[in-house]
Amino acid sequence: MRIHHYCHFSLTIWLLALAAEALYLFLPLCEDFYECQPAGFIQDGITSPSQDDQRSDITGETSAMVEYTWKDVAKIAQDLRDASLSRVEPSLPDVPSELPRDVTDLPKQLLAENEVLITQTSPEDLVKSLAIGKLTSTTVVAAFLRRAGLAQKLTNCITELLPDEALSRARYLDGYYDEYKRPIGSLHGLPISVKEHIGMKGKGLNAGFVSWWDRKGEDDANILKILWQAGCVFYARTMQPQTLMHLETSNNLYGVTMNPFNRGLTPGGSSGGEGALLGLRGSCLGIGSDIGGSVRSPSANCGLYGLRPTSYRVPVDGWSGTMLGEEHIVAVIGPLSTSLEGVKLFMKTVLSAEPWRIEPSCVPIPWRYQDTHLAISQVEKLRIAVLWCDGVVQPHPPVTRALKEVVTKFQDIPEIEVSTWKPYKHNEAWEIIASLYFADGAKEETDAVSASGEPWRPLSKFIIHENPHVKHLSVEEVWYWTSRREQYRRAYNKVWNETATGTGQYGKPEGTVDVILAPAGPGAAPPLDQSRYWGYTSQWNLLDYPALVFPVSKVDPEVDKMEEGYEPMNEEDAFNHHLYEPEKYLGAPISLQLIGRRYEDEKVIQAMELIQEKIGLPFTTYV
Repeated sequence: MRIHHYCHFSLTIWLLALAAEALYLFLPLCEDFYECQPAGFIQDGITSPSQDDQRSDITGETSAMVEYTWKDVAKIAQDLRDASLSRVEPSLPDVPSELPRDVTDLPKQLLAENEVLITQTSPEDLVKSLAIGKLTSTTVVAAFLRRAGLAQKLTNCITELLPDEALSRARYLDGYYDEYKRPIGSLHGLPISVKEHIGMKGKGLNAGFVSWWDRKGEDDANILKILWQAGCVFYARTMQPQTLMHLETSNNLYGVTMNPFNRGLTPGGSSGGEGALLGLRGSCLGIGSDIGGSVRSPSANCGLYGLRPTSYRVPVDGWSGTMLGEEHIVAVIGPLSTSLEGVKLFMKTVLSAEPWRIEPSCVPIPWRYQDTHLAISQVEKLRIAVLWCDGVVQPHPPVTRALKEVVTKFQDIPEIEVSTWKPYKHNEAWEIIASLYFADGAKEETDAVSASGEPWRPLSKFIIHENPHVKHLSVEEVWYWTSRREQYRRAYNKVWNETATGTGQYGKPEGTVDVILAPAGPGAAPPLDQSRYWGYTSQWNLLDYPALVFPVSKVDPEVDKMEEGYEPMNEEDAFNHHLYEPEKYLGAPISLQLIGRRYEDEKVIQAMELIQEKIGLPFTTYV
């Protein structure tokens, strides 16, 4: 099948773009060209003639029309991505023709010493050095561009690098610092990577669909405007899966993204490009999105910190995807970071900007970190309930080991009290959320895939074609399932309240569990195309609870033996159980998840800080 109205390319536009590319090669010779660029948002930097100029006119108002197959479009997409890598200077080093299973050590062997040092520095330490002039933004951005380009060669995690715009922005920030002797904002000079479907003005916005290749961002997403005003630099755009509804990352434009710790495994999804990039330290702070685990899955699989905030705290206007008008399961934007402080830095920066003033759907709850949310004293402790298994799928041995190791450490901490969390009907939670994910029967996804003739990816088939809950719902059926959602939320809230040790004024439960400690998934990073169980992350999307993933350890086949004689509880459990072969998971990060009640995001982060301080997480070095 050929692409018609959704993705046709003009021969005229193509030739003009090639001419522009040739002209572009001469622009760096003119230093004044860079100096005259105005300050402002990302669109104010240098616009490269890469993906911007070579996309088709979606209106069809072109001459000499040339139709392309989906494979042609994919080839163009990959060539333009590769061209963006070629503009990184110095040129990117070659990688071995035969890559090892674990590629996390290669950047340290192939990059300059100062580049390695900069890119392996935490975001909070980088902003401190940038704020006092110890490092220039130009130096930092150049180092991350090089490592990000290398990460692409090793894991296929990038859709586009932005070397020209990023370095222009960095030079502007350095000039500002030289003139005023102070940073422009709290993120002055800090490079931040961005998942592709979060819009940048004039940049492509395909959300993983071939037929959407020619779509462009009409404006910068609100989240980018806020971070830009705080002084950051956007330099890399990252991979996402077809439909955005995978816990992995593969699409027909760019292919499959792999896990840097074990290339036979997935980095997770749908923000898996961010996961792989940060896992290789090609970024220290990235922006992802989450409707069923899409920030937490890649964070867990790649040994990172990742937060799924409560809905309507972080602005989302300006992103691309299907089902944008639905409200029954609300997607959120959240950070992935190489450090817990990076998550804090992101949230503090965004909420300090009072996003509800530019996006009315955001709740007017400011950053409340100046208040303690733990109330720890000689009498009161941090009460942590441990979810060992959700009653649907038993976690693999490495995950159970990580839970046991953490809980054992808790026993020596007087400020922490541990109990067991009894899961409440998690199988019902999946039935509800899976019924609400595609209320149009996945028509938008089907139309977008069919428009180009591209094939369905395996996990797109799984979540749509093989999902018995995907049906076209009438208005009355949407009301029914939304009511079921609210009934389930009330029931879960009741279970949480029943952990109280007493009752206060007006019948308020006191002494309830503060946070739940749970697996971040049913195992470490699964083999490619095998991420079929969402329950350990989607559970908290249904409840709209903030959830923070954190790294603990790595899979060790000598320790994490298969569980002999295990009898699976159901078909899903059997599938997950048979996936586990210790040697296949060698070196994969093991992560856990901390969950709080709605709008207690700050409490979750404060609890994680206390845990990290007291037991010294993570228990291994990742990069």
